[in-house]
Amino acid sequence: MKQFGYPKTERLKSRKAIEILFTKGKSVGVYPLRMVFVPKTEGETKVGVSVSKKYFKKAVDRNYYKRVLRETYRQNKQLLHTQLNQPFDVMLFYQTKDTLLFEEINQKMILLFQKFSKNSLENNKLYE
Repeated sequence: MKQFGYPKTERLKSRKAIEILFTKGKSVGVYPLRMVFVPKTEGETKVGVSVSKKYFKKAVDRNYYKRVLRETYRQNKQLLHTQLNQPFDVMLFYQTKDTLLFEEINQKMILLFQKFSKNSLENNKLYE
């Protein structure tokens, strides 16, 4: 795993995996970000991003926030991966129509990863 990369092997693309994520996944949030996750038995952690059409009607705006989410994940993923003892499927959501700056979203992503790590360590028995 490259420290600061986001290769294709880390991208969540499988329809089946995404369906499982929405039916059985647990969620953690730090406004305006939300993370839905489900543990896996093997493979590597895969991450997807989503921005709702409800909040941003124009595709240009949705794509901008998806790029920002991917970039903040890429920069801070070592915070997430160092705490995990098993792979996860993860989906990141930007859930507000407020336009935040990159730095604000980056700080929220760090808080989200810390909250997720804390929750996953506390609920570790659930995943084994």
